[in-house]
Amino acid sequence: MTLQNTTVLITGANRGLGKALVSAFLQADVERVYAASRHPDHLDNSDNRVTPVLLDVCDPASIQQLAERVTKLDVLINNAGVLTFGDILSDSEADLDHCLDVNLKGVWRLSRALLPALSSSHNGRICNILSLLSLASMPGLSAYNLSKAAAWSATLSLRASLQPRGIQVHGVFPGAIDTDMTASMDVDKAPPEAIAEDIIQGLLEGREDIYPGPAEEVYQLWRSDHKAVERLFAGV
Repeated sequence: MTLQNTTVLITGANRGLGKALVSAFLQADVERVYAASRHPDHLDNSDNRVTPVLLDVCDPASIQQLAERVTKLDVLINNAGVLTFGDILSDSEADLDHCLDVNLKGVWRLSRALLPALSSSHNGRICNILSLLSLASMPGLSAYNLSKAAAWSATLSLRASLQPRGIQVHGVFPGAIDTDMTASMDVDKAPPEAIAEDIIQGLLEGREDIYPGPAEEVYQLWRSDHKAVERLFAGV
């Protein structure tokens, strides 16, 4: 595919990977980027191709307003996400519900609401930002692990349902990214700009599953011995 003259919508666009994706898509010569966030006033709209929009992926009314505004769309990037810390035996139900509401149901809500706009494209695409923790869990992040694994399952379901309509669905499985969300985690982290570039390259190449940056090495290990990755993450 080519990204020239396309329209892209990115959720969670005001910081971290979302902000880096806005810049990367602009460099790929897209026609318009809808930069969606709960805080659109924090977005940089110095490039006239960027349209900041208010969006709360947990609010059906907010999503409906967005769907009414965006009538043509080529690429939807479901990037908005939350991370909570806690063990599965001690996590509160509120933390679990919050992660599922944003990381799973947010993907589900946006994909369904913007399907009419994506259907107007000759090459519509949905790109869900998942995690290596979709494949194997890490202690202390149980609600996040669970929500990202469920979002991977939703990605597979969307792929099967939308293939007959000509809409391709991509899953992105990054490792830790150097953002505000992971600031308190003492692990190696990749710069968001590099991850954004790898995601766009994966889209251009038509890869359904994208393992940006160092995640490719972990994926190869998981393919050969998924229990080794499970043990590796359990020891972190």
